Amino acid sequence: MGDMANNSVAYSGVKNSLKEANHDGDFGITLAELRALMELRSTDALRKIQESYGDVYGICTKLKTSPNEGLSGNPADLERREAVFGKNFIPPKKPKTFLQLVWEALQDVTLIILEIAAIVSLGLSFYQPPEGDNAPKAQDGAAMEMQPLKSEEGGDGDEKDKKKANLPKKEKSVLQGKLTKLAVQIGKAGLLMSAITVIILVLYFVIDTFWVQKRPWLAECTPIYIQYFVKFFIIGVTVLVVAVPEGLPLAVTISLAYSVKKMMKDNNLVRHLDACETMGNATAICSDKTGTLTMNRMTVVQAYINEKHYKKVPEPEAIPPNILSYLVTGISVNCAYTSKILPPEKEGGLPRHVGNKTECALLGLLLDLKRDYQDVRNEIPEEALYKVYTFNSVRKSMSTVLKNSDGSYRIFSKGASEIILKKCFKILSANGEAKVFRPRDRDDIVKTVIEPMASEGLRTICLAFRDFPAGEPEPEWDNENDIVTGLTCIAVVGIEDPVRPEVPDAIKKCQRAGITVRMVTGDNINTARAIATKCGILHPGEDFLCLEGKDFNRRIRNEKGEIEQERIDKIWPKLRVLARSSPTDKHTLVKGIIDSTVSDQRQVVAVTGDGTNDGPALKKADVGFAMGIAGTDVAKEASDIILTDDNFTSIVKAVMWGRNVYDSISKFLQFQLTVNVVAVIVAFTGACITQDSPLKAVQMLWVNLIMDTLASLALATEPPTESLLLRKPYGRNKPLISRTMMKNILGHAFYQLVVVFTLLFAGEKFFDIDSGRNAPLHAPPSEHYTIVFNTFVLMQLFNEINARKIHGERNVFEGIFNNAIFCTIVLGTFVVQIIIVQFGGKPFSCSELSIEQWLWSIFLGMGTLLWGQLISTIPTSRLKFLKEAGHGTQKEEIPEEELAEDVEEIDHAERELRRGQILWFRGLNRIQTQMDVVNAFQSGSSIQGALRRQPSIASQHHDVTNISTPTHVVFSSSTASTTVGYSSGECIS
Repeated sequence: MGDMANNSVAYSGVKNSLKEANHDGDFGITLAELRALMELRSTDALRKIQESYGDVYGICTKLKTSPNEGLSGNPADLERREAVFGKNFIPPKKPKTFLQLVWEALQDVTLIILEIAAIVSLGLSFYQPPEGDNAPKAQDGAAMEMQPLKSEEGGDGDEKDKKKANLPKKEKSVLQGKLTKLAVQIGKAGLLMSAITVIILVLYFVIDTFWVQKRPWLAECTPIYIQYFVKFFIIGVTVLVVAVPEGLPLAVTISLAYSVKKMMKDNNLVRHLDACETMGNATAICSDKTGTLTMNRMTVVQAYINEKHYKKVPEPEAIPPNILSYLVTGISVNCAYTSKILPPEKEGGLPRHVGNKTECALLGLLLDLKRDYQDVRNEIPEEALYKVYTFNSVRKSMSTVLKNSDGSYRIFSKGASEIILKKCFKILSANGEAKVFRPRDRDDIVKTVIEPMASEGLRTICLAFRDFPAGEPEPEWDNENDIVTGLTCIAVVGIEDPVRPEVPDAIKKCQRAGITVRMVTGDNINTARAIATKCGILHPGEDFLCLEGKDFNRRIRNEKGEIEQERIDKIWPKLRVLARSSPTDKHTLVKGIIDSTVSDQRQVVAVTGDGTNDGPALKKADVGFAMGIAGTDVAKEASDIILTDDNFTSIVKAVMWGRNVYDSISKFLQFQLTVNVVAVIVAFTGACITQDSPLKAVQMLWVNLIMDTLASLALATEPPTESLLLRKPYGRNKPLISRTMMKNILGHAFYQLVVVFTLLFAGEKFFDIDSGRNAPLHAPPSEHYTIVFNTFVLMQLFNEINARKIHGERNVFEGIFNNAIFCTIVLGTFVVQIIIVQFGGKPFSCSELSIEQWLWSIFLGMGTLLWGQLISTIPTSRLKFLKEAGHGTQKEEIPEEELAEDVEEIDHAERELRRGQILWFRGLNRIQTQMDVVNAFQSGSSIQGALRRQPSIASQHHDVTNISTPTHVVFSSSTASTTVGYSSGECIS
């Protein structure tokens, strides 16, 4: 110990000394000069600093600060600095005003149609026909409430909006493309149905009035005829609105928001919302080794010192004193001073490793050798270090220069064993003396020491030093290659980083789920291969590739040194381990896999990274995972998800949640499209046959509430299960609505339509009650139509249970009690339905039902569960006529500007603010809608049509560039639609 202390005292630093800056007077550098300096890079910046300020310490002097102590913290000094240099604060982008958002929302094509209908109807409401026998009986008219965001079926309007927005965003989300296509398909179908409805109603009216009844066209009746045509037009638009799955964006938002909140408990901090569902489609994961697959608690377990290979750390007495002195001093000063080993937080616990884990392992070796590194650091403080060559991923070494008191210099180096050993010309022998180290000796050590260590999964580090005598000229310190050569090897140590016990099982789950796991590490290839085998990435006897970074680059580049995609395509499918790799190699691999076309579908790649240089790879990947503990701020900023525990198993949980989001959207679509199909056909046939809808406006409002908000909340909050990992990724081309789902939708729609039409046209005979069809204008609510409404709602309620399974599973009740939200919503909806039917009265167009009628309604509702079992027995493969819907967006269909690498990303804070505004306004609009309708009925009105239009953007969850806030447009008129009756029958009977 005494030798070590004496040795360490001999060093004196002169390069980093700096006198305390004088903080009086003005600053010697302006804000403009600092800004100009920051714009320079590499040697230009260094030259500018040397020409203008001498060195970094010259800048510190002019700024009146200390490179070691920082600012003084004096409030007056800080205030003066803020006045001169400004605040260290990035101002947020100015958000659009509410009126701007409203105006953008009003550009929707479907909304424009509704606005025109509202204006025409409003104008006609001011027309008063002549008094007398021809005076029509006024009927309370239409209340319309529209809540658009950006309607995907808006077609041309959306295209114009996209061209206006100069914020292109790279297409990343698989779900976004599928939802966009599905919305367009549904919009076209709804438009066709609405057009047919209008045509049939107009033709029926014209033929019945002017041909069958042979009524003449009277000029004074023209406004009334126009009112009828407007009414038919509004009914057609109603069919269009009913056809669109209004709750889809809400389901997407709820599912993603719920998943993000729950993922936080699983150690996944989601920064970009779309990354959540993208992860569900991941086909490849490129993972770091240290800390992710391993525990990142490194320990020196083997060592090659004084020509002996110790299988465990030797006793200090076994090491010659001078070798021990070199070892202690070299490790103490050539590890970052921020790397420390602190006492355990709890008694009996393990010491805490702070800083670089590899360096902590070396410091731990000194403690095992009963030496204290802190004593050396106290003798040689960080300011006394003459020159430090920090570690970088290219040279894979770190070196520190000390100046001795006699004017000589000594450099200590540590790094990857095979790299440092090539620079060693001498080695310390068993007696502590340096002897010649020939290439043959180096090969022997590689074969007998390094390779056996690496085969056991150990990371090998070589420690070396070099002396520069005092009599020679001072070396050119900037030429690192000439400095770090001619070294003398002190020791080679083997560092173990145990594989996390849960990782092999997690990787097995990934492989079973169709996800290929690749290890990308800076370690020796033998170490990497050993760890990969322990993890389960490699299996004995399988034909997979393990390459080093140099070999990888040699294989993928042509004679000119350019990377060729064809060459990468020959390597990546079989590549499982990339060792001795740099961050550039990782980016090249990720880009090569993503750009590859050798597989049927484009690969969806997730990447982990913790260093600043990993930023490009994290950005390029479909989903970038940054390490929350070991990761730098740059890596976290470039990532999509931050792993708060740096554990690979958290990535597997992210895959589960991502797939769960996808399935939740599919469940909701299966449920709502069933309701939509039934509602469209009922509205169509009701309008065409009875000229009236069996379901009244406020009843449709309640049905929409069930199938929209409540169903979104119930089906989008299903927790994930392990079964999600038993199937392959859906991929970009698989449709949202599979043939099995289409079978369920059409099958359940058929059952519900049969029940509804049977009750509608024969229900009064079955229940022995008065018919509700063709009832007088102000007749009280009928039991007949109340039974139709009640049965329809209960069928939706029980079908919500069916919708929990989308892959043809028979047990729809499996895991139902694991979702308390689902159970609460179903039971709550049933209770509210009882209250509406029994006590709703005229406002809800309901009449009290008897126990027998309730039991029949429940029986018919429960029939959907039995019918579902029947549907599941029919093999989907037999139903060749079934089509899929909602295919993914093909690469060629994405605008070129969206595929640009350097696209401008929308500000995350602004996006979150807008998303918050959307949810806020949506909530206000829903409450306002219900209040308007209830108030209208309480005032004695009978609204003929209430059209509620929910925002129908399919990609709201994604990082969209022109997102808009919903607006609330309400039109209510007491005479908007008129049913006319004449005693004399001059116009219309």
